This record gives sequence, C-alpha cells and structure tokens, in this order.
Amino acid sequence: MSTQPEAQAQVSEAAVEPVETPLEALASICTVLVIWLFVTGFIFQNFEIPSGSMENTLLVGDHVVVDRVTLAPPTSWAPFVHYRPVHHGDIIVFLKPNPETPDLILVKRAIGLPGDHIHLRGGIVYINGVAQNEPYALQPGTGDRMYVPYRDDFPSDVAGIQEASIENNASLWAEEISSHIQGDDIVVPPNSVFAMGDNRTESLDSRFWGFVPMKNIMGRPMFVYWSFRTPDDQENKTSVGDRVSFFFHVLTHLFGGTRWSRTFHVIR
Repeated sequence: MSTQPEAQAQVSEAAVEPVETPLEALASICTVLVIWLFVTGFIFQNFEIPSGSMENTLLVGDHVVVDRVTLAPPTSWAPFVHYRPVHHGDIIVFLKPNPETPDLILVKRAIGLPGDHIHLRGGIVYINGVAQNEPYALQPGTGDRMYVPYRDDFPSDVAGIQEASIENNASLWAEEISSHIQGDDIVVPPNSVFAMGDNRTESLDSRFWGFVPMKNIMGRPMFVYWSFRTPDDQENKTSVGDRVSFFFHVLTHLFGGTRWSRTFHVIR
C-alpha cells in the first residue's frame, strides 16, 4: 500500500506557521515599549544643547546621549552596575538648584568638590591655592571677551555678584553667598559641586546661582549623536510659530545644516 498521501500531509502540516494573535502582538509591543522607556528613563537619555555656555566643548544644536547610571547613587538591587563619585573636570547634566527657576536642566563642568577652596583671578581657576590648567576654557581677554571683575575675579566683588544674581533671578544665592566665603575663597559645602561653563564669559553658573546638590545630578553626557547648526538665540524663541518655523527649517536643511564631523564625537 502506498504511503505518499500520509507523507504529503505531514509536509503540509510542518509548513504551516503559527499565526500571532492580536493580543500576542500587543503584548510584544508593550514589552518593547517598557524596555525602551526603562533604558531612556533610567540608563541613557538624549538632550539637546540650547546655549553656548559650554563652547567649544559642546555647541548649540548638539544632541547628546547622557549616561544616567555612572554618577547615580549606588543601589543594592544592582550591585553589578559601575558607580563612581563626581570627579574634578567631569561634565555633568543636572537640575538647576535655585528654586526661582525649577526643573531647568543644565550642562556644566564640575570644578569644585566638597571642601574645595575656590577663587578666580583674571578668569583663571584656583583650587586650594593651585592654578588649574584648563585648555578647554574660553577665558576673558581672548577675542571680544571682556574682563569683568565680579565675574572673573570671583568672589572678590561680593556686591557685584549679588547684583548679578538678583538680575538673573537667583536672589536666594545673593543672600547666602557671603556665608560660604572664607578669606579670598568660596568653600564648597558637603554633598555639593561648584559647576562652571567652559565658555567662562558667557556662562551663568555656580558663580551666579550657587552650588549644585549631588542629588540634582542626572548624569554625564557621553557623545554627540547628531549636531545641527542652530542660532544662538533659538532657545529664546518659544512661540508656536517660531517652533514650527524652525522645525521646517530643520527638515529642509537637514543635510546641509548637520555638522557631520561631530557625529559620535566623544565628550570630554
């Protein structure tokens, strides 16, 4: 007796692929979405640089990937994750500390750590009496960067800093700055960081609004994944019309406006 029909039936059954039900497809999508939200919310996150306070390290229009794990407080449930404290010179992403402008995210460089005695002379940073070599910093006296005593000889002119702090909506810092000064230096309190922008003459930083609490630090930028030439004043254009106009500008100038040389540029 021939067994050919039985063999054909077996082949046909093997060739039939299982069909994913709508519920199974929804479960798969939800799983991917949860993983993506976890990764972007707790491990890596992207930010856009809106101002020139960190030039030339970071440019307006740089889009960066931020590591949200390394500088986070250690947790018992993930002992395998590498954690470390903030080091001198680290670039950090953090929530601006003064309560007058809550939820504002900034990027600066960690200059002083707890216990450090800091002052500036002619824009040069001194930590515990030692002048710092900062090749990345844009100092006063170069190009059209004018010398300003209260800013560049910080904190020698307390009255000047207090006035500038009030003008920049940081009146609480204007009140408390004197309590942190010892002799010619400002002293970084416990669990805090003194942060400054690399573009020293164009940066509103710890000189103007105070220390960054360690708990405010969100992470450190790792690399630039995309950079688009953006006007320096674009962050001030907040109307719907301005936003829509710039969106279409990006679409129509995507290739010409992209700084291709900064793609995957490692941030140091």
